[in-house]
Amino acid sequence: MLPHHLIREFIKNALAEDIGRGDLTTDAVLEGVEIGTALASAKGDFVVAGIDLFGDVFLTYDAGLIFTPFKKDGDTVSLGESLAEISGKLSSILTAERVSLNLFQRMCGIATMTRRFVEETKGTKAKIVDTRKTAPGLRVFDKYAVRVGGGFNHRFALYDGVLIKDNHIAAAGGISQAVARAKQRIPHTLKIEVEVKNNRELEEALSCGVDAVLLDNMDVTQIAEAVAINKGRAVLEASGNMVIENIRPVAETGVDLISVGALTHSVLAADISVNIKETKP
Repeated sequence: MLPHHLIREFIKNALAEDIGRGDLTTDAVLEGVEIGTALASAKGDFVVAGIDLFGDVFLTYDAGLIFTPFKKDGDTVSLGESLAEISGKLSSILTAERVSLNLFQRMCGIATMTRRFVEETKGTKAKIVDTRKTAPGLRVFDKYAVRVGGGFNHRFALYDGVLIKDNHIAAAGGISQAVARAKQRIPHTLKIEVEVKNNRELEEALSCGVDAVLLDNMDVTQIAEAVAINKGRAVLEASGNMVIENIRPVAETGVDLISVGALTHSVLAADISVNIKETKP
């Protein structure tokens, strides 16, 4: 995750986006002195991820609030279970609630989907990895949630890994040309991964001495053939249309990695409620 001061800065910006010049509804309905407690509860079954961030949003808005978590990241919860309690000024709880929930629900949804994919591939060597298909500004939280769910992170951004994709290859004039240029220009400590669409391209990439190959939108038969052709020379990553229904056969081919963009770009947010359960005069 980000350093704590950067997380606080992110939260402040998110709150400013939602609150703007003020919470008109809360300011109109409450006197601003009401004190009480709200309970966050699960309205379904899911994996908890981001509970500290959930609390940080409330505390960033009002440091006088008290946040008490009942669960930790990685826990599996069921319908009706209590997740956390927030106590203090009710106006502060109501104003910060939506931003807190938006982040927390998304992260829990990502961790839950990741856990499903990881469970489906148990007993194989394949690791479930994410992609750069994240919500802008939320990548650090999206990728953290993948790890909580038992998955692994692919490169974080453009600056920390070389992945030569089809458009790079087209622009450079071919796989061999693209790889040769990359080897001339990057530090020797960096690995090179190349995307291929078929096993003819795989053989060309392997002949260039690449470290990893992304098998793009290949079917299970092609992937199995690619594993046989590779003979362990490069890390093989299966990618494209990797849905829960077909993930097991892909994993059983012997690929090393399976990247799933849907973990972060098509996440179904977990259903969580925050309800005031106690008020004090």
